Amino acid sequence: MSGRKLDGVASTAGQYRERNSTADRALDILGMFGETRLSVSGQEVAQTLGTARSTAYRYLQSLVGAGFLEEDPLGGFRLGPRVLELARLARRRYGLSDVALPVMNELRDRTQETVLLTRRAGGNAICLERAEADHPVRISYERGSTLPVNAGASALVLLAWLPPQEARKLLEQELLQQFTSHSITDVDVLMSRLETIRADGYCVSRGELDDNILGVAAPLRDATGAVAAAVSVAALERRVPDERLPDVVDAVLDAAARISDKLALATG
Repeated sequence: MSGRKLDGVASTAGQYRERNSTADRALDILGMFGETRLSVSGQEVAQTLGTARSTAYRYLQSLVGAGFLEEDPLGGFRLGPRVLELARLARRRYGLSDVALPVMNELRDRTQETVLLTRRAGGNAICLERAEADHPVRISYERGSTLPVNAGASALVLLAWLPPQEARKLLEQELLQQFTSHSITDVDVLMSRLETIRADGYCVSRGELDDNILGVAAPLRDATGAVAAAVSVAALERRVPDERLPDVVDAVLDAAARISDKLALATG
């Protein structure tokens, strides 16, 4: 009896390993697809897996039967409707904060400064998420707090890519407040500033909303290319001297590009 039990265990383990191997091969095939490879041939799959073409076709037909692949009218196999459905479900699960926060945490660790995610709502920018740096002096932009439209890097970035007439109308409708001596309240000056931000691709603000606070912000784009939000670093000015500023700008632009890529996948 003992021998039979051991044989049964060995048989079950062998079947499990075979199933696991099949799953691995299926994932390898799906992993072959990319921006420059939208369909694959049986020969390519056989070469990638290191198997005979007959074995490769067996894996391909299993994926076709499950809806993960379908035959491409131009030849070979392309991703099937089941993949599209899973992608749709995945996009429903991920909101802007879900997409941005992992990259925001990396940006915080890279710069050792607080990182904010903001979105425009009418004449205000709203802080959706933050990744706070560990410093004795805390920069307290809380989740859900509103920031004025005319002051601070995030708000200006969110305005900069609006159509100019729309941006001007919004600024003219708002009561533009003077928060510090560096705040800009003249609409014409602000419009010129927005043009510069668009040309640069980012915004640096110094003490415009709070004295001694420096902000560096860049736009986040969705699948349509529209600016959906902004990511920014907020720091005490003394912690970002002129020689350090280019590194912070590069880090923010890199993070913005990575979040935009993920956002485009999630919203496309």
